[in-house]
Amino acid sequence: MALVYRSGGKFAAMYQPDVTTIPLTHLIATANPERRLRLMEQARRRLRERRYSSRTESAYLHWIRRYIIFHGRKHPQFLGEDAVAAFLSDLAVRQLVSGSTQNQALAALIFLYSHVLNRPLEPIANIARAKLSVHVPVVLSKREVRSLLRQMREPAQLCAALMYGSGLRVTECVSLRVKDVDLERGEITVRGGKGCKDRRTTLARSVVAAVEGQLRVSFELFKADRKANVAGCTLPIALRRKYPNAEREWRWQFVFPATRTYRDREEPVQRRHHLHTSLVQRAVSGAAHAAGLTKRITCHSLRHSFATHLLEAGADIRTVQELLGHTDVRTTMIYTHILNKGGLGVCSPGDTL
Repeated sequence: MALVYRSGGKFAAMYQPDVTTIPLTHLIATANPERRLRLMEQARRRLRERRYSSRTESAYLHWIRRYIIFHGRKHPQFLGEDAVAAFLSDLAVRQLVSGSTQNQALAALIFLYSHVLNRPLEPIANIARAKLSVHVPVVLSKREVRSLLRQMREPAQLCAALMYGSGLRVTECVSLRVKDVDLERGEITVRGGKGCKDRRTTLARSVVAAVEGQLRVSFELFKADRKANVAGCTLPIALRRKYPNAEREWRWQFVFPATRTYRDREEPVQRRHHLHTSLVQRAVSGAAHAAGLTKRITCHSLRHSFATHLLEAGADIRTVQELLGHTDVRTTMIYTHILNKGGLGVCSPGDTL
């Protein structure tokens, strides 16, 4: 029992537990830098040390986790090449994954053994290999692109127009920052694209007015955030250290800001991220259905259409390679196989009947 003073000069009895009996180790314990990290923590740290993208990090950790579960949660240090071969073969034979999926799982396990366990794998034989599929990209005609855009609303409509008019990936589109859009020169600078590569691509004159309108909307939201004491946009930690005020500057803001703010995990502040890719993906899928298009249309179909229509218009394939950000021209050459008129101007036999 303890006496607690209350208003009016009276004391009241109140039960208070004996604080000496309550364990406070979770409050007084200090961080132990020598603590052994768990396997997944080690893998995540190694991936970030080598500057792997967040999507690659998620994919590798997913395959490492599945590999461990497949072998009854046995630690990988006690598993060797035979265990890796059994896991990869099971993916191909029982789960019927594609060849690219099996290759991704193999790359994750090679990373695990080489950089986390420091025991590189020997050449693995006797793997049931999944057959690599060669898919022809889905390409829309110009009439289909127009029909698709008519069924969409802003800001997803502008995102789709940029993906078609500039050859952007959906992630590159929604993460555009104000400073990377040059309306006067008619170009867009893509920062940190696939493979962490920067590139420049064209900006269609037909969407300049829409981009200006979107920038005005974004600027009004930016001013409202400053008044509401929202910390600012999301920036990489190293960049935030180098430019402490960048997150509150207009040029660093997203062209397509999210409608809601979020709580930062590292700092107790509110921030505003860009539009989620799923919003644009759902809008494109719904617009294709509303327009009555029977092709399997995704956001990437607009990028495929951008490349194909440029080649059909006579653009040089190396120019298209630069605009798309492909490292190897052989990746771009897939679009030469789906042109309406090939290099020899082949005429279908059906047209001569």
